[in-house]
Amino acid sequence: MALSIMDTLQSHILDNQATAVVLVDRALRVSYLNQSAEFLLATSVVRCRGEHVLSVIRNGDELEAQLQEALETAQSFTKRQAALRIPATGQELSIDLTVTSVIIAEFQGLLIEMQPLDRLLRINREAAQLTVQQTTRELVRGLAHEIKNPLGGIRGAAQLLSRELKTPGLSDYTNVIIEEADRLRNLVDRMLGPNRMPDRSWVNVHRPIERVRTLLEVEYPGRARFERDYDPSIPEIFCADEQLVQALLNVARNAMQALEGIPDAAITLSTRAGRQFTIGSERHRLVVRIEIIDNGPGIPPSLQDRLFYPMISGRPEGTGLGLSIAQSIVSQHGGLIECASRPGETRFTFLLPLDAGTTEPSHETS
Repeated sequence: MALSIMDTLQSHILDNQATAVVLVDRALRVSYLNQSAEFLLATSVVRCRGEHVLSVIRNGDELEAQLQEALETAQSFTKRQAALRIPATGQELSIDLTVTSVIIAEFQGLLIEMQPLDRLLRINREAAQLTVQQTTRELVRGLAHEIKNPLGGIRGAAQLLSRELKTPGLSDYTNVIIEEADRLRNLVDRMLGPNRMPDRSWVNVHRPIERVRTLLEVEYPGRARFERDYDPSIPEIFCADEQLVQALLNVARNAMQALEGIPDAAITLSTRAGRQFTIGSERHRLVVRIEIIDNGPGIPPSLQDRLFYPMISGRPEGTGLGLSIAQSIVSQHGGLIECASRPGETRFTFLLPLDAGTTEPSHETS
């Protein structure tokens, strides 16, 4: 009984580690992956158990030779900034790799620990992005307060003036003042984004994505083809459905507009689950990754660091509010939007905690 409890405890500890852990036997066949390794290697222990380790991680012939030497000598080794390729995705990663010899009873093998350096850089980048986002939001709130107060006075004075005017034609001028004051107030409200989170509910994450796809097909008929790569095993997410649709639509509409005139234009909609994932400074047991990928011309590097700031746009006719509002909505859900762009591929990634339903939703007010 005590042994069973200890086995369960050890398994729980390994599965909740942020470090990816792979156990291989003497023939370099995979015996075990923890949850972080499953996420990093884009596979599951059920799928790859018994497979050669090079079927899940590759580093040329050098890695296999080093693993064989570690088995023969029972010596551990560490490789800093090792460049590994993940066969399941084709992704190249920079990783700190530690290999430890394991001999327990009749089992002899290796424990391989992998710490992605890209992940540490991403966490630092996200923390900085969240700080900037919060600072920007507070700045916009302060400006909104300073702008809306005099606007209210201007509008009220124009209304009073229109009642005193005896010449009917002069009221056209006061109407312009009132209409422009209303337009500026609405613009400020849009800069602030949603100031209150609507009621949340449990929804299938693919429902709002499919709604966005349908809306864009109607709005831009024939401009681009849609490719869907969904993970049907993702559990329901606790969210404000309409707000999530708005955030996804703001990003996807930008992608569709960027594809104008692009031959063989395509937008890929992808979903994946991630385990033991850190967003900013908070670690989540489970997150959903929603990706909107287009094969357009890409975003100029000079704009990429400022994409989510209000009033920043790469199009002359753009307001620069769509991405800022989308980021604000996702932030209210405890998540984050990331962007990576190069000519021929722009990838927006929505990261949303799937364990957010364990706490009461926050309600922000302006």
